[in-house]
Amino acid sequence: MTKGIRILFTRYTMTSAHLSIIPEFLEKIGLLGFDEVFSINKKEVVNTSNQSDILFRGIRTSAGNQTASLKSLQGISTWVLDEAEELVDENIFDTIDLSIREKKVQNRIILVLNPVTKEHWIYKRFFEDKGIEGGFNGVKDNVCYIHSTYLDNIENLSESFLERIKSIKHTNFKKYNQKLLGQWLDRAEGVVFDNWSIGEFNPDDLQTSCGMDFGFSIDPDSLTEVAIDKKHKKIYLKEHIYRNGLKSQELAKIILDKVEQTLIIADSAEPRLIADLKHLGVNIKPVKKGTIESGITRMQDYHLVVSPESTNIAKELNNYVYADKGSKLYVDNYNHAIDGIRYNIIYHLDNPNAGRYFVQ
Repeated sequence: MTKGIRILFTRYTMTSAHLSIIPEFLEKIGLLGFDEVFSINKKEVVNTSNQSDILFRGIRTSAGNQTASLKSLQGISTWVLDEAEELVDENIFDTIDLSIREKKVQNRIILVLNPVTKEHWIYKRFFEDKGIEGGFNGVKDNVCYIHSTYLDNIENLSESFLERIKSIKHTNFKKYNQKLLGQWLDRAEGVVFDNWSIGEFNPDDLQTSCGMDFGFSIDPDSLTEVAIDKKHKKIYLKEHIYRNGLKSQELAKIILDKVEQTLIIADSAEPRLIADLKHLGVNIKPVKKGTIESGITRMQDYHLVVSPESTNIAKELNNYVYADKGSKLYVDNYNHAIDGIRYNIIYHLDNPNAGRYFVQ
């Protein structure tokens, strides 16, 4: 290491670096015969010959988001973001990225990842926007791309491991392409909804209402217009709002501009906000949500038709995945519009005579 270099090594969640990452460093240090040169604890590796160090931190811990404390670390010239696909908020990346500005040394940001879907900001920023195809090795616009797969190390892999790969290739080619060849997916592995397509909104002029999920600073407020065709088992969806940081008066104005007095079914966990919006003239009603599983099961019973301009709904449907499909557990991400849609569908399928307007 160059004298004085400080490296920040992060994962989105990293509660036990001393059990996972640091042992790998210890192994490599031992192989090189440098055991006595390095001092190691649970969160740091220090080169005692020149005081260079590697700090191991999680971006999110049990205490919450640590972005503010990470960007205040002094002297960092290299930031390694391991398992970078787990960081879905580009704003967090930008905040830490802009804090890496040590003078008189080369500043570097290293992203280590397994490609996920093309909706991820990393793909859009470093591949799509730069015209880079997946699998590229080389340099473009001050970015160095290194793409490696098991094929680069095949001579060191066991026969049993190669047989397993061969089996995956034949039984799940999509998984083989992503997990083993590092290709970006059009749709995430293990998605909850594969029963949807892009199409015209409400071509039969069915009665509509809206579903709403509330956010604020990190999560967006979402408002989706919904038309349920029970005869043909179709649900039509049109995105109207998907924005962060809206105050009650701003939100009410946008709602009234977009959908006027169309009934909105919203999250019952926000009674004060619902009361505020009602006071401002919005036709809104809370729903008793039931379980997430019951709402999702109802959505899966229909074919979902997403209007072409509803890009955030499509993004969520492409990326909302099971954490454990067997026990019907879901990853709590890419679900803001989906939650609002779920509230609406629960309300209308539980209240078959519910009309377009609601007065209270």
